[in-house]
Amino acid sequence: MSTTPSVLFVCVHNAGRSQMAAGFLSHLAGDRVEVRSAGSAPAATINSAAVEAMAEIGIDISAQSPKILTPDAVQTSDVVITMGCGDACPVFPGVSYRDWALEDPAGKGVDAVRPIRDEIRSRVEALIAELVPATA
Repeated sequence: MSTTPSVLFVCVHNAGRSQMAAGFLSHLAGDRVEVRSAGSAPAATINSAAVEAMAEIGIDISAQSPKILTPDAVQTSDVVITMGCGDACPVFPGVSYRDWALEDPAGKGVDAVRPIRDEIRSRVEALIAELVPATA
């Protein structure tokens, strides 16, 4: 593949699920995939339970901050993954849209966030297997 595939993770607040997914994809795929995340109504800060749950497995997302979803971010992505939030994403031809129905970690403690984190990891691993051919 001559170009690096780009993935945009979208949830309403861009504070939990999409940040964890972006953290996993960056960590597991490195520079083989361009990773972005955004929200339609970004929170002021990233979810502290999501930060703690990711830190437990050695992935630091504490420096991330919620970002606003823009049509340009969608249009320049190869894959747009929404996360069970019914977001109204702008639709562009040539962009692959998927919805991952995931429980919202907002307001939950780290014990409740761990299973969400683990589900996101397994989905991200499958996504990497699909987007990045194993030609190492």
